[in-house]
Amino acid sequence: MMKINTPKKKRVLRELEKRAPKLVETGKKTLILQGLKTSNVLNSVLKEIYHLKRDSSVRYTRKNDNIRPFESGGETSLEFFSQKTDCSIFVYGNTSKKRPDNIVIGRTYDHQIYDLVEVGVENFKPMESFKYDKKLAPMVGSKPFITFAGEGFESIDELKHLKEVLLDLFRGEVVESLSLVGLDRVYVVTAVSSDRVFLTHCAVRLKKSGSVVPRIELVEVGPSMDLVVRRHRLPNESLRKEAMRISTDGLKKKIKNVVGDSIQGKIGKIYMPDQKIGEMALPNKAKGVKRERREAKLKHSEHAAKKRKEDGAD
Repeated sequence: MMKINTPKKKRVLRELEKRAPKLVETGKKTLILQGLKTSNVLNSVLKEIYHLKRDSSVRYTRKNDNIRPFESGGETSLEFFSQKTDCSIFVYGNTSKKRPDNIVIGRTYDHQIYDLVEVGVENFKPMESFKYDKKLAPMVGSKPFITFAGEGFESIDELKHLKEVLLDLFRGEVVESLSLVGLDRVYVVTAVSSDRVFLTHCAVRLKKSGSVVPRIELVEVGPSMDLVVRRHRLPNESLRKEAMRISTDGLKKKIKNVVGDSIQGKIGKIYMPDQKIGEMALPNKAKGVKRERREAKLKHSEHAAKKRKEDGAD
């Protein structure tokens, strides 16, 4: 018989409950780490990402030589760090002569590598290089807007994949309702070409517009950079099906022929059987029925008079 050790301290039990599978997932934590060789630009990029996700990220500054996400066997250390820190998305930075200022953004499922996107950083501008009113600085942990501009995000597979990864990286925890006052930042991602996107971080300024909805102005607060897509790896089909599987316990039972619309509300379809007009019962007060009855009565009276005349003649 195997012996199962249960935690005795409540603090350990609460931590294990946080890491247990949930029907509705909470916000994803981000693991930020670096390779054996990095540049000043790459260190600044990792520092800025950690600053933007300070409330839900873990950063390791020690150099790692045995992490190679795209090579077989090189993801073992990543999966170990993911399980140790309970992070489901990671940002790994490394530079080389072949791939300078290289960043690999990846997601994990059950602490296994799910998918990977490799990008190169160019034209990087840190937060310190932007001049603006410090009162407009976004609050730490606030919910951001994320906008994607460009047809490439809908037609090019590499940009589609990059869009999904960036959404998971920056959107934070999924919520059902938001306060308009708390929306103070926006990430603007623009598809410049088939393999290059421009990423910038802006503060939201609300101004009077003469109506209930305020007028929005964007103030660039940084950082900003160009991301050049180099390599990407889609998830395995079996792992993707396992990750996309949802529980049916919390789902509402579907009502047949009823759909919901945000504008018109509940819309239903009603199917009527074929109407047989010839077999339908007409009301007694119909004018056509009265006319037919009068004609039939008149015809019957004429027939009776004719019969009496013939009987009299006999």
